[in-house]
Amino acid sequence: MPESLIAGIRPERLEKLRAREAKRFATGRPRARAALDQGAEAFLDGVPLHWMKDWPMPHLPLISKAKGARITDIDGYEIDDFCLGDTGSMFGHSPAPVAKAIRHQAARGLTYMLPSEDTLDAGRLLTERFGDFRWQIATTATDANRFAIRVARAITGRTKILVFNGCYHGTVDDAMVELANGITQNRQGLMGQVADLTLGAVACEFNDLAGVEAALAKGDVAAILTEPVMTNSCMVLPDPGFHDGLRALSQKYGALLMIDETHTISSGLGGYTGVHGLQPDIFVVGKCVAGGMPTAVWGLSHETAARYAAANEARAPGHSGMGTTLSANPMQFACLKATLSEVMTAKNYGHMEKLADRLSAGLAKSITRHKAPWHVVRVGARVEFICAPGPLHSGTEAALAHQPAVESALHVALLNRGCLIAPFHNMMLISPATKKRQVDRLIAAFDEILSELF
Repeated sequence: MPESLIAGIRPERLEKLRAREAKRFATGRPRARAALDQGAEAFLDGVPLHWMKDWPMPHLPLISKAKGARITDIDGYEIDDFCLGDTGSMFGHSPAPVAKAIRHQAARGLTYMLPSEDTLDAGRLLTERFGDFRWQIATTATDANRFAIRVARAITGRTKILVFNGCYHGTVDDAMVELANGITQNRQGLMGQVADLTLGAVACEFNDLAGVEAALAKGDVAAILTEPVMTNSCMVLPDPGFHDGLRALSQKYGALLMIDETHTISSGLGGYTGVHGLQPDIFVVGKCVAGGMPTAVWGLSHETAARYAAANEARAPGHSGMGTTLSANPMQFACLKATLSEVMTAKNYGHMEKLADRLSAGLAKSITRHKAPWHVVRVGARVEFICAPGPLHSGTEAALAHQPAVESALHVALLNRGCLIAPFHNMMLISPATKKRQVDRLIAAFDEILSELF
C-alpha cells in the first residue's frame, strides 16, 4: 500500500469527508450547541465524565430520551443506537421488565444494607445463567475485578496478576500495565500514577501461551485475568486452543483463572464462558447484567470459595478492603432478577445473533466490493469493522490496526445518517429491540461512505 494512503484511502478524500460531515453535524444541532455553551461550564472540560470528550463530533449531542434501540436528541434527531451505552444497554434501553422492576422497587426503598427476597431469586438465576459459582454483588465491573483480585492474592499468597497487553478490565490499577519491547511497564498516559504497577502485575500478549508459561513459571502469579476475546482495542479473537491452554497452565503453576465477561456477554446465553464451556475459578460480568442499572457480579467456584473462606477465617480482624456501601442494594437485585429471568433469554439472544450475522455479512460485502484493506469481526451480538487487514492476534497488532483519523470521520458520517456506533473503537451491538430495517440502514450508510472514500 502506498505510504500516502491512510487505511487504503487518499488523504484528500478523507479530509473532504471529515470536514463536510463535521459541518453538517454542527449545523444540524443548534439547540445542543446553545445549551452546552450555557450549562457545560460547571463540569471539568465541559463534560460530566472525562471520556465523553473522546466522541469525535464537533460537540456532543444532548439526549432527551432513549427507548429500545433508538435515542432521540434535543434537536429532534431519532438515531438508531448500535453503541447501546458501550454494552451497558446491550439488551435495549429501559427493557419493559426492568423498567417495571424499578417502578416497583422505587416505592419500597433504594438502599438499606440488608437483603430482600429478590436477592435470593437473583442468586438462583445467576447460577442458572452463568454456572455454579458463589456470588458477590458490586456496582461496577471495575469494583468486581478489584475485589476478586484481592481474593486471588489472599488465597494463593502470591503478589502478581497476569493480564494481557491492551486488555480491558475497567480502571483496575493491576490491569494498567503494557508491554514495551517485551518488558512490562506502567501504561503510558496514566493520570497521577505514583506506584510501580509492575510490582503487582505482569503483561503478556494475548494468544501467546509460551509467554504466559514463562511468566507463570516464576511462581509469583496469583491469577490470570483475561477477557475471553480482547475488546478494548480492535477486537482480537482467541486462537484455537488458547483458552484450553490457559486453563491447563493455570492449574500446572497454581494460578487462578479469572474470566471477565463484561464485554463478551454479547457471545450468547451464559456469555463466552457458557457458550464455549470455559471453566474459570473466578467469573466476572458487569454493565448490562441488570439491564443498565449499575451492577456487576463476581463469583467463585466451589473450590475457590472454600479457599477464600479459609483465608478469611485466618486473617486479622479489620477491614477486608472489599465492598462499597451502595453495592448489593435492593434496586440492583430487582433489576438483576428482571433481566436474568425475562430479558437475558435464549429467544432474545437468537434474535440478536441473527441480526448481528446480517450486519457482519453486509459490512464485509461492502468492504469487499470497495476493495478496502479492512475486515469484520463478530462475537455473538457484537460486530466490529477494523480499518486494517486481519485477523489480528495480539494487543500490539490491535493497537497498530487503529486508524483514528479514518474512524472519527466515519463515526460522524454514520451519525449524520442516523446511526450511532461506539466511540472508542468501531463496535456495534444488536439488542433484542433492534430491527432488521435498522441493520439495513447501517449497512447502506456504511456502503455510501465507503463509496466516497474508495
